[in-house]
Amino acid sequence: MIRTIGYEDAAAIVPLMEELGYPTTKEQMKFRLEGILNRSEYQTFVWEHDDYLKGMIGMTLSYAYHSDDLHVRVIAFVVKEEYQGEGIGRSLMDAAEKWGRDKRAKMIMLNSGNRDERQTAHQIYRHYGFQGKATGFYKSL
Repeated sequence: MIRTIGYEDAAAIVPLMEELGYPTTKEQMKFRLEGILNRSEYQTFVWEHDDYLKGMIGMTLSYAYHSDDLHVRVIAFVVKEEYQGEGIGRSLMDAAEKWGRDKRAKMIMLNSGNRDERQTAHQIYRHYGFQGKATGFYKSL
């Protein structure tokens, strides 16, 4: 079942973040969720079965400088490896797209690393209808 994330999910999100390549702790997730859950432009859906989180998608609604249209940026999207191929990711992405349409967004976008191990994910994104159009640049402050 897909539902909106809550503060009580902080510990259950930790393994999903680790699967995504971002090790964290329950305390760190609580801190992050405090900032995210209190903001209306953020939304996080989890896919839960028998009180176990198998996947999640977190996004934000944004305005743009180059367009009048709102867009949704997916910030975190992961399905536990042992549950991939069961339609969980597609269901989460469908929920994200519906949320975006309900907010009057005209586009949904995401970034994904260029590492070799991300190639399967890139194929999935293309299957979902995404097009690879940009290269990201990052600099720590």
